[in-house]
Amino acid sequence: MQGIHYWIKKWSNIKPDKIAMIGEDEQWTYKQLNEKVEGVLHFLREDLNVKKGDKIAILSQNSAEFIALLFAIAALQCVAVPLNVRLTKKELAYQINDSQTSYLFYEETFAEVSGQLAQQMKCQAVSMDRLASLKFAINVSDINYEVDENEPFIICYTSGTTGSPKGAVLTQNNMFYNALNNITAINITSDDRTIVLLPLFHIGGIGLFAFPTLFAGGTIVIAHKFDPDKVLQMLERERVTVVMGVPVMFQSMIDHPSFHQTDLSSVRLFYSGGAPCPIPLIQRYMDKGFTFGQGFGLTETSPTVFMLPIADIQRKMGSVGKPALFCDVKIVNESGEPVGANEVGHLLVKGNNVFKEYWNLENETKKAFQGDWFITGDLASMDEEGFVYIAGREKEMIISGGENIYPLEIEKVILSIEKIHEVAVIGMEDQKWGEVPVAFVVLKDGEIMTKEAILSYCENHLAKYKIPKRVHFLNELPRNSTGKIQKNKLVHLIER
Repeated sequence: MQGIHYWIKKWSNIKPDKIAMIGEDEQWTYKQLNEKVEGVLHFLREDLNVKKGDKIAILSQNSAEFIALLFAIAALQCVAVPLNVRLTKKELAYQINDSQTSYLFYEETFAEVSGQLAQQMKCQAVSMDRLASLKFAINVSDINYEVDENEPFIICYTSGTTGSPKGAVLTQNNMFYNALNNITAINITSDDRTIVLLPLFHIGGIGLFAFPTLFAGGTIVIAHKFDPDKVLQMLERERVTVVMGVPVMFQSMIDHPSFHQTDLSSVRLFYSGGAPCPIPLIQRYMDKGFTFGQGFGLTETSPTVFMLPIADIQRKMGSVGKPALFCDVKIVNESGEPVGANEVGHLLVKGNNVFKEYWNLENETKKAFQGDWFITGDLASMDEEGFVYIAGREKEMIISGGENIYPLEIEKVILSIEKIHEVAVIGMEDQKWGEVPVAFVVLKDGEIMTKEAILSYCENHLAKYKIPKRVHFLNELPRNSTGKIQKNKLVHLIER
């Protein structure tokens, strides 16, 4: 196949003056972006002597240089290893060592830890600032635009909530099909301006919707990191049309004092992923006349699996939609047989967007597949029309007295209480029932509510065995860098 960097090369010829990227204080046309990619490519190859297959780690917040580096890595058929900037030095060292990284590119904010890691892990540290000046045109005439579509392009490490994180190996072919899946699902065109709020060190930032938008010849607006005030200003100033984020981002934006004064008339679509989006939050946006949908994906699927069609957003609120165009799914029971309509089962996925393997983990890779089907570890149901609803992670399912309890169902009920800001439900051991549900609740500012009132509300909306046996109030829920609630940390709170 033609490598993904070819997208930038072609658009620089077709629409050289079209704006490709907008940062917080600078912008680049497709011609300038192509020059930047070629400049970085020349630097990698000639100055650093980078070879095909070399692993290049990146420790940085979002930036134009990050984007250019990813495309240059693709051109050289090397492997990018995006590193989560919120990890500890020990966690970073594990991923650098596990991926066999040779080069570590870092944002100056992380210069000290990067220098220590480079010395410890015997790799070469390079400041991202060295890429900022590479905006001149370099005639790299011997680039081979044909690449092996099944060779690794990115090693994205999973969050590692149980045991050590696993490196999901994604290919350029995965990126190509993820771009097609998103473009066809929500009609991304060259007229769109999508904002990159999710971090580029996660597949969400790359695949939703930075790469798909550049594939379509559109414009990406890059937020260095999420700040609701700055983001709202960028949405208005840059006339953004598509906003992709996680629920906590949308909550922060709509709760911000300037939200109601911000001109968001250019936004045709708000889209949420990464974690279940509370229906009350979706409704708040819809009540203000915005179109707000949600989808579902995983690191291992590049990431998109489901997208809720725009035409069905109102009537299927709460659903993650239908499978993307080049992605097949099935929901099965413990015996591997398809479940009936509205019945919860195990979600399996197949398609060219599905990852190649877990890096250096042959047995883990084998366990992750049933033939060609990737076992997501998620529980889901499908209604009579083919719309899918996520019930939660299989490992989060609570089995109480032989009954299956899905935490997400309880969370939706508790979130419908007006005074509650957010909630997380987990299972804890119980001598009588095996496990029982426990709720962790964050109240809205200034609100007061008792545990008894919450449980009384649950009694009117849930079967008795689903009602939480305990309610704990917190000031905030622990989250990772993408806004997902870290339920494993809630377990430790109970254990203490």
